Amino acid sequence: MALAKFTGSFHGTHGFPPDQNAVMLATDDSHRATGGLVDLTPIPSDLTALYWVISEALLPGIDSGYFIHSPATAAEHFREYGSVPVDGEAIVFASDGGGHLFAISDSGHIWKSTTASWFDDFEVAASSLQEFLEHISQRITSRP
Repeated sequence: MALAKFTGSFHGTHGFPPDQNAVMLATDDSHRATGGLVDLTPIPSDLTALYWVISEALLPGIDSGYFIHSPATAAEHFREYGSVPVDGEAIVFASDGGGHLFAISDSGHIWKSTTASWFDDFEVAASSLQEFLEHISQRITSRP
């Protein structure tokens, strides 16, 4: 609902139409992809629960953009790059429009890369997946 309100008022506020913002619900295929990701590496239960409800989110019109990757994309990236060595291990599950990566660690913390790289430093962006999602929600609802 908030995303629809934000998208509807975007043009009047900014003078140009928003990019395509969408949240895709999970499907049987994305559930299988989540199972495949779990087979590759243990992932925090919060991420599994998220992927059980949504398969991905494309929010290019929010700040510089937020993109929650599908479980198939997260698995593909894990196979190609491995985990991020922070707080034990962390798996990349999202990015922003600037190429910064978001990873969730075994502790549930969300880490953001300091550059658009898999191999540079990461810093804590949120204490939990819920806090990370609430931050995005606040960015959506705080728009006129």
